[in-house]
Amino acid sequence: MRRRPPVIVIPVVGVAIVLALPVWVAAPTAWAQALPEIVEEESANEPVGYTPADTAAATASPASTLVLTGYVDVGFVNAQGDGTSFAPGDTRLPADYGVDPFATAVNSRGDAASTASGGRFVNGFLPYSAGVGGRPSFLINTINVDVRFTAPTAPVMVFTRLQLVPRAGGDAGNDLDGDGTRVVAEQAFGRITPFESTELALAVGKFDSVFGIEYLENQANLRTGITPSLIARYTTGQSIGAKLFYRLQIAPLWSALSLNAAATTSGTMVTSLQTPHASLTGVPVGSARLGYELNLPRVQVKAGASGLVGPRNDQADADSLQRAWGVDVRVHWFGLAFSGEYLVLDQDRGAGPKRTGLGQFPLPSAFHVEGFYAQLAYGRDVTLGPLRRATVYARGEQRHARFEGFTPVKVRRLTAGLRLDLWDSLALKGEVLMNREVEGAPTVENDVYATSVVWTW
Repeated sequence: MRRRPPVIVIPVVGVAIVLALPVWVAAPTAWAQALPEIVEEESANEPVGYTPADTAAATASPASTLVLTGYVDVGFVNAQGDGTSFAPGDTRLPADYGVDPFATAVNSRGDAASTASGGRFVNGFLPYSAGVGGRPSFLINTINVDVRFTAPTAPVMVFTRLQLVPRAGGDAGNDLDGDGTRVVAEQAFGRITPFESTELALAVGKFDSVFGIEYLENQANLRTGITPSLIARYTTGQSIGAKLFYRLQIAPLWSALSLNAAATTSGTMVTSLQTPHASLTGVPVGSARLGYELNLPRVQVKAGASGLVGPRNDQADADSLQRAWGVDVRVHWFGLAFSGEYLVLDQDRGAGPKRTGLGQFPLPSAFHVEGFYAQLAYGRDVTLGPLRRATVYARGEQRHARFEGFTPVKVRRLTAGLRLDLWDSLALKGEVLMNREVEGAPTVENDVYATSVVWTW
């Protein structure tokens, strides 16, 4: 039987809900487009790094070419059980092939509360670990610094995103399994926009994925909620290479077509599954998204289809391919925002050993996954003391995956939460993740209760 929500977390979420209730009661005429407009990351007039609107840029002098922004994400989390999806007494090996180790996410990075397998053999199908296990704990999720330079006399922009990720180490003489504090070069690229009259941009360096839409919310200050979806591990990673973006406006139809394409070292998977720092096969991975936009004055609809093909960058055989396709849609209508994505991905069996961001493992097994998520958010802009916006949201998702020769695993999750934006630089979030093992994995206590305070500067 699953435990009730921990009493430490209930007040935090409860206070946020109480703060939000007067908004709906006291301002019935204030319904508006509360959620941010759906803005494509790759607009030739916006940075490829998709940074939030920053007050520094707005107040800088016209001659300014250097902008410094960032955020600090502080969390308080409590995962049920021991913070993992591993079940006591489950003797199947590798242990991470029989469960979903990513299910107990606690932050926007997708870090699990724990990945400790109890000494059982694992084969690298793991997220990074926050190292808090099943203990309620405060956590510095991310310290982020963005630096953007725009050349005053050339159509060139340079962007870097550096992140400090403080974590407990796993060798501290206790049962913590965190991956240790690390500095991450999340993005580092230059971009050129050669034509003033055409939305065409070329970027070279390390940048976000071009697959689907969820990568647009990688950062905690941009994400409506706290945690990524069950399929985010396959589509939201950063990689090194070259990226091309083109958009064609069709003004009479209030529409636009866009193409986002990249050739990179590792494709779109997160670093813990495939290292992006060098090509292990010598052959790049190609990925692309073709999008359509309908931009009416009060309604926005954006839809796209994505594809990926190339060698899997966790092994050395260039003939061992990974292939993926997906579709996505976003609809923004007054205060309602709907987004959804469907993904199918296949990986051929590779030539061992397997190398990931977490180390070296013996089995690059063949793999197949399909999954989806659908999120509905409802919010409004208000002026109530420091409160500027309140948003409630819910996300339903499913992931069905199988490794060659092992039992398929199907899991589902319902995520629900509340976000309050105070002034222009502070976001308070409360979220619950209700994980369910549907097929192939033992039922465990692995729900997660998370809160996050994001300070943007």
